[in-house]
Amino acid sequence: MATTANVYSAMPKASGAVLRAPLGTPGPSGATDLPNSAFVDCGYVGEGGFTESNTRENEKKKSFGGSTVKVLQKNYTATVKFAFLESTNADVLKAVFGDTNVVPDAKTGDLTVKKNKKVLPHNAWIIDTVDESVGAIRTFIPNGQITAVDDIIKVHSDVIQYTVTMECFEDSSGNNIYEYIHKNS
Repeated sequence: MATTANVYSAMPKASGAVLRAPLGTPGPSGATDLPNSAFVDCGYVGEGGFTESNTRENEKKKSFGGSTVKVLQKNYTATVKFAFLESTNADVLKAVFGDTNVVPDAKTGDLTVKKNKKVLPHNAWIIDTVDESVGAIRTFIPNGQITAVDDIIKVHSDVIQYTVTMECFEDSSGNNIYEYIHKNS
């Protein structure tokens, strides 16, 4: 039976929606448990939220006469795209440009950001959302790497944001993403 109790509208948790930790950090076991203390909050995310793409590249095999007899899966890719809004947050800058490319001044707290060709690190990621009337959804990416950063636009009429695409790699169990869903009673 159809019920609105199963219709979910994703809102960020007040504590933040995107958390990042070093690769290999143990992940959550559910949507509501406390994340490992190694996970760091990356602040506000753009109003577009998150776009998760699960892409399967297939090849159809045809018989003599043109009938499809088999569909072969050639590739599977999982990515997540979103925009970091806190453009002066050291943890965000480390996620976008690499941990070693963001250098804080110990005296002033000012930041130096080096933008270069260094390959960005693989990390563990959590994306937390809530719907007060339905429950919570936690997305855990055990091995995610930011592989693209969109153009960075600096104008007086908008905020600086870092729109990123993250490749979600398989873990030792062959899974790219885990999604934990908690439904309110």
